[in-house]
Amino acid sequence: MNLGIIISRIGGIDEVALEAEKWIEVLKKLGHKVFILSGQFENRKIDMSFERRIPEMSLYSPESYWEQKKAFFHPDYNEDDLLEHLDVYSRVIEDKIIRFIEDFNIDILISENSSSLPSHMSQGVAIKRAVNKFRVPTIVHSHTFAWERDDRYISPHKRINKLVNDTFPLSLSNCYHVVTCSDHKNLLKEKFDLESHIIPYVMDFMSDNHIFNDKILSTLDIQLDDIVLAQVTRIVEHKGIENTINLLGKLNDPKIKLLITGSYSDDAGGKYYQMLLDLIAKLNLHNNVIFGNQFFINSNSNKYTSFSPLDAYKISRASTIFSKNEGCLNNVVESSYMKKPLIINSYNKTFYTDIIKKGFEFIVTDDNEINSDIINSILDLLYLNNHRRYNDIVENNFEIGKKYFSYNILEENLAIAIENVINL
Repeated sequence: MNLGIIISRIGGIDEVALEAEKWIEVLKKLGHKVFILSGQFENRKIDMSFERRIPEMSLYSPESYWEQKKAFFHPDYNEDDLLEHLDVYSRVIEDKIIRFIEDFNIDILISENSSSLPSHMSQGVAIKRAVNKFRVPTIVHSHTFAWERDDRYISPHKRINKLVNDTFPLSLSNCYHVVTCSDHKNLLKEKFDLESHIIPYVMDFMSDNHIFNDKILSTLDIQLDDIVLAQVTRIVEHKGIENTINLLGKLNDPKIKLLITGSYSDDAGGKYYQMLLDLIAKLNLHNNVIFGNQFFINSNSNKYTSFSPLDAYKISRASTIFSKNEGCLNNVVESSYMKKPLIINSYNKTFYTDIIKKGFEFIVTDDNEINSDIINSILDLLYLNNHRRYNDIVENNFEIGKKYFSYNILEENLAIAIENVINL
């Protein structure tokens, strides 16, 4: 069948883009043709025989920037101009989506978080209109939702809040919902009376085809005897990076370095990034924190200044993530795949239900509380005080990851999702 993926950006290192690439690989293995419609192609050329770009769909387009600003950050008293803008540009995007469906004879659409999180409202409205008008079977793949971002997507305008509630997540009779964790499944049912199917994040545990770029140490000025903590995330507030920096201060060792791979391009106004810089200055950790975003892309490139997120894991002694609220975390699967211990915050029920109960062993904080016992456990790992213990942890986590989060799990579940959406 011809499957069309709609995604705001593809080719980057955020979780949505990374997982979409895995879906594409497995869907092709299942014998389908996969076509991509995106607002932004990062670090990759567009293949016009299978791909189309709609500039208005980019999260960084003037259209999206303006509507986010007027809806949530600096709203005007009168919302009529904003609603008119959303109507005009959603129709522009809708027409292009329909053209994409017709040009490639799309049998099934897959909306990659574009119909779940209102980070681009006119795009979400456009998808809803196109799917409703064309009646194409659609898989709504949700990675995160508005309610997980506190008040980020709450507007003072009642009609905007209604539009968000009516559009995200997309709810039509020809839509089949896929989520990444049990918490999302339960909340979709509770909040919207929508049934959904869980497909977790995965890695290809059966193969090791990553080409490690050994230039990473010299490029980032990391010494061979440095002990690296890898924070493989974007710089956005809900990732809780300030807690990792506070941890670094408490470890109190100039040889322990924190490598943050992601950029702050998704941090509205750069306020959170500036807060992190202020904290680093306050704790005098300038020489301990490395911002490497300009060097990291989603590829196995051998270029001197291009590294994959997996390269960061490769050179690390452990990885960290102190998220405040998440679904299924790529960091859990990636660190298990790369055989690195993980220091993590118990962010919500999903963490225990979908991850810990499977048998993973991590250093876990509750409510980001870093006490002396946590510090001692972390230092034991980082200093390799017990090599056997270290190896037992990472080997155990790898085997669990292979059992529950491998490509064969994704293949089985995608086959189920495709069959079910066709039968709606």
